[in-house]
Amino acid sequence: GPGGGGAAAAAAGGPGWRLPGRVLELVFSYLELRELRSCALVCKLWHRVLHGDENSEVWRSLAARCLAEEALRTDILCNVPTYKGKVRAFHHAFSTNDCSRNVYIKKNGFTLHRNPIAQSTDGARTKIGFSEGRHAWEVWWEGPLGTVAVIGIATKRAAMQCQGYVALLGSDDQSWGWNLVDNNLLHNGEVNGSFPQCNNAPKYQIGERIRVILDMEDKTLAFERGYEFLGVAFRGLPKVCLYPAVSAVYGNTEVTLVYLGKPLDG
Repeated sequence: GPGGGGAAAAAAGGPGWRLPGRVLELVFSYLELRELRSCALVCKLWHRVLHGDENSEVWRSLAARCLAEEALRTDILCNVPTYKGKVRAFHHAFSTNDCSRNVYIKKNGFTLHRNPIAQSTDGARTKIGFSEGRHAWEVWWEGPLGTVAVIGIATKRAAMQCQGYVALLGSDDQSWGWNLVDNNLLHNGEVNGSFPQCNNAPKYQIGERIRVILDMEDKTLAFERGYEFLGVAFRGLPKVCLYPAVSAVYGNTEVTLVYLGKPLDG
């Protein structure tokens, strides 16, 4: 809001920084994420007001401003319980500037739509990649898979569009993918075995949410379906910045990706 930053700065100066939490919360609710990050560093009280309650007025109003109404109204974010988490998920969503020219990100902010272009494979990366920590996100297909439908991770250097219908994610040494159509793991243009490693593994069903777990400490990528841990798919990942990514071939198919935060260890 107008003057929000100034108000926060005034609150920081002199005795004003001792404002009651409720007042601070009100002031903070006018600020954008970048300003809130700075405010959290001012003192313990400010940090507590900002991060103590992930459903506070601060995060509610930020969510209302940055998230599409559709994202808040539908069940896209049903596994992201707090408003702070919803704001974070938005900042980790597909990038509108880092995807194939044949896809667009829908108004809800989380769903990729692939235009019906013949003989093209089209991918997208998220806005933020990871070089440390543990991270989980959900991906699901809302339309036909076609002949290749791959989910996984990619560096910034991996191509997001190519000719033909291929497993783009996993086609070079810059990406790692799981093709949901034939249950194959792909990296460096080669099949790294089938996944999950059990006999007659059930095929992916449209709408099923797959949870992807990237562990940059262990350098592994693992998957869950429903609440069933399917196992580690890739080990020995390089210590580079890795982005959640997908690649699709089917016209008008849609893929949704929602960042969940740190994985809960079950």
